[in-house]
This record gives sequence, structure tokens and C-alpha cells, in this order.
Amino acid sequence: MPGDNIIVGISQEILSVFFDPLKRVYWVYLLSAAAVAFVWLKFRRNLSFFSAIRKIFSKASWWNTSARADYCVMAVNSALMSVISPKLLGQTAVAYLVFEWMHTLFAGRPQTLEYLPQWAMMAAFTVILFVLDDLARYVVHRMLHRVPVLWAFHKVHHSATALNPLTVFRMHPVEGVIFAIRGALVQGITIAVFVFFFGSKVQLLMVFGAGVFNWMFNAFLANLRHSHIQIGFWKPVERVFISPAQHQIHHSISEHHHDKNFGVALAIWDWVFNTHCHSNTQEKLVFGLSAESTEESHRLSLLYIQPFLEAFRTATSPIRRLREVRKTATQNSLP
Repeated sequence: MPGDNIIVGISQEILSVFFDPLKRVYWVYLLSAAAVAFVWLKFRRNLSFFSAIRKIFSKASWWNTSARADYCVMAVNSALMSVISPKLLGQTAVAYLVFEWMHTLFAGRPQTLEYLPQWAMMAAFTVILFVLDDLARYVVHRMLHRVPVLWAFHKVHHSATALNPLTVFRMHPVEGVIFAIRGALVQGITIAVFVFFFGSKVQLLMVFGAGVFNWMFNAFLANLRHSHIQIGFWKPVERVFISPAQHQIHHSISEHHHDKNFGVALAIWDWVFNTHCHSNTQEKLVFGLSAESTEESHRLSLLYIQPFLEAFRTATSPIRRLREVRKTATQNSLP
């Protein structure tokens, strides 16, 4: 039956993220994150073997109201994005357009630098793509907080009152589209520029089909960012790399944590742009949008519909204020 096929397709789409090495929640990365958390709890927090295991896999952390909402949002978004994603601008299209534009800009293609060693080109491309991609993530993330219309949608992610690795999927589809376009633009432009100047030898240094730096990030840090395990680094290291505890600070409702640690992998952007905050793993953090967050904040209807209503009110508020000013001026001008 058609309905059964749809359900099977959605189920396969959801489960595929756990078996795709390019996805953050690939099962190998989840296991490696659990191993890192265990080592931290065992040797840094001095917990016993079984206490560390219970801490990592506690039901209170994985099956609370907020976590169940995460799982539902993940399922709904998987279905929506499977329809939306093929229609979005892809990195291949961006690369082609930029590549052709550069031919016009430079009146042809200059002599490529293919005489450079293969390892040098691969290393340069891998590092530059990773750095530019991370910077773009920082910029877009900060805009999601600073632009009121965008914040209306990003609030869905921050409405989580407990964190687990699947909280990364707690994202309004509008935000998902924004980040998909961001990735296509940054990656497409970088690929086009490198191929234009360096020729067809441009390749990534890859592990499991992913860029080596993205692989390292996904394998050891990514799934601990949204978790109940506070893992911090030495302060000098936290000026360069975002620790899991630093990202957990980003989700804190404390006023002195607001608009801090926007970075994804690199902390240097936060340091340079004065949004950096060191972690304190002894500090108890409260997550969510406010201390008054209730179970109502995890309702799917609220997570999907409310952002559109709030964004509309925010976008039209200048028009309403202008009308009120004109109305007041008209009333004051009457005899």
C-alpha cells in the first residue's frame, strides 16, 4: 500500500543517519563519544566503572520530555527534508556557476598550479575548506541569534531543556534550509576556486569518506556537545577549539552566558569577535529558553507553527508602529 511505502521510506531515512559516516550521529561516532565520556568520568571525575556507565546511559537523560521531543522532531524533519533537499541549491551547481564566472572575470583560465605536490594541494584544500566552513557556521549561527526574524526559528533548538546527541536534529526546517544553503555556497565556492587555480588534482584528505578534520570532530567531540557530560579543555586549548562544555554554556539560560560560544569546532571566532566564554565544569547549567520552561514548550505544534507566527509579528511590527504613529499624529492634528 502507498501509505506503508511512505512509512518505510521515512523509517529508512531516519535510520540512515546512524549508518552514514558523513553524518554526525553515525553509530561509530556515537560509540567513540561514549568512550570519551567514559574515560572522562572514570579518570577525571573518579567514578567507578558502573557509575560511569549509568551516568552515560541514564534514562533520565535519554527519555525525558525534552529528549522525546528531539526524537519526534528528528522524525518529522527527516520526512520534510527528504522532500525539500533535492530542490535546494547544491554545491555542484554553485561550483559550476562560480567556475564559469571566474573564466569571464579572468578572461580565460590562468595556467594552473598542478605542478605543486599532490599532498600539498590536498592539505591546503582540506584546511582552507574546514576553516572557511567553520567561519561560515559561526557567522550564520550568530545571525540566527541577532536577527529577530531568524531567532524566532532558532529558538526551537534552544527550547531543549535537556541535551543528548540527537538534540542536534531539534531544528526548525527553516533553519535546516538556511544551513543547507550556507553549506552549498561555502563548499561550492571553495571547490570552484581551487579547481580553477589548481586543476583537477584537488582532493580532500579523507577518512571514512569525510574530510579528515570533520571526521576527527565527529568522532571525538560533536556528539558530546549536546550531552549531559560536561567535558572542558585547558583554557589555552579552549581559545582554539570549542569544548563540549563550552557549547553547553551556549544553551544555558544564565544571563552571563547569553550570546556566547557560537563556534562549532573552532573557538577562535568567538575569541576574535568577543563572544568567547571559558567552561566551568563545576557549574550546574540549566538549559532552555527560560527558567519557566514547561512541558508545553516541547509540543510539536508549538515547535513548528509558533516560529512562523512570531516571525510574521516581528517582520510586520515596524508597519504596525508606523500606522500607530500616523494614527496618533492624525488624532493630535484634529481640532
